[in-house]
Amino acid sequence: MNTYIEMLLTDYTLQVITVGTVVLGVICGVLGSFAVLRKQSLLGDAISHAALPGIVLAFLWTGTKNPLIILLGALISGLIGSLWIKGIISKTHLKSDTALGLILSLFFGFGMLLLTYVQKLPNANQAGLDKYLFGQAATLLKSDVLLLITVLGASLLVLLAFWKELKVMLFDVDFTKTLGFNIRFLDFLITSFIVVAIVLGLQTVGVVLMSAMLLAPAAAARQWTNKLSIMVLLAAIFGGFSGFFGTFISASSNNLSTGPVIVLVASFFVLISFVFSPNRGILFKHIRKLKNRKELKLFQTLGLMFDIARSHEDISRPHKIMILNGFQGYSKSTLQQLEEQKLIEVKGQMWSMTREGYNKAARLFNQPMISE
Repeated sequence: MNTYIEMLLTDYTLQVITVGTVVLGVICGVLGSFAVLRKQSLLGDAISHAALPGIVLAFLWTGTKNPLIILLGALISGLIGSLWIKGIISKTHLKSDTALGLILSLFFGFGMLLLTYVQKLPNANQAGLDKYLFGQAATLLKSDVLLLITVLGASLLVLLAFWKELKVMLFDVDFTKTLGFNIRFLDFLITSFIVVAIVLGLQTVGVVLMSAMLLAPAAAARQWTNKLSIMVLLAAIFGGFSGFFGTFISASSNNLSTGPVIVLVASFFVLISFVFSPNRGILFKHIRKLKNRKELKLFQTLGLMFDIARSHEDISRPHKIMILNGFQGYSKSTLQQLEEQKLIEVKGQMWSMTREGYNKAARLFNQPMISE
């Protein structure tokens, strides 16, 4: 890492690539949060694949690999794909996942057909056009990074301007309509920015992996919070760190493409979040499950003791521990915990219920308590 930071301070190319991937990660984290919460996780996949025909057609139209023209073609193709998806959903009885799958397959198949055709042309300029499939971060220029920063700034300004409207629309579309907000405009606005982010990321991450870059930081952030603002911030942080560490690993090793490594780092953040997040993490869920199971055994044993104690006039009358043997909830640790909580008293091989324990059991099982 020290060597990488020293290189970062002196190597201009590495500076451009690192800043570009970090900014792209932040953009994807911010906009991907809205795609995840709108349950449109496949939208990024469909749009990134839908951009491929636009890339090849832009090259066929101009005969050059001008990045701006290529990205403009990808943008137009991606927007057409997103509009077709929305049209299929609104005009037919097909569900969104079916529409996304149809458009993804149709556009990507057409794009691959065009790409195969172009690669057979006697034109040297077509070499490297297939890099858009998996991305090539090394081709990032200062102008590309400035464009990414501009899009990030514009995205943040739009989100701040329409924050309340977008927040309400995410969780209750019908209520948003009753408030008089233009749902179509808001939907088009956020979808357009997602398309732009995807198109700008094609050069770095590629058509195939761009959807993962859009969704992974947001999916990781969702595990840590229920608040939209915090989720967007965390997703931006996860996306930025994915870009930074992905570039670091790629630059520190030979023959490792930057785009796939960035996606793997983002996926690592998702894995860590799925396991270790306090509220939704698998580890803490398992711990809570074990804790609840222990508490259930505790209450079951206390209930059995309560039934035995209330069958006698003197609730503090000692009983043999052996009568608990064979009971499903009973164990030595449960007996010890009940004694530590002063719900029972244990003397040798005998136990007796305290007044506090009796009244707690009575409350749990909705039975009459005893007075002081």
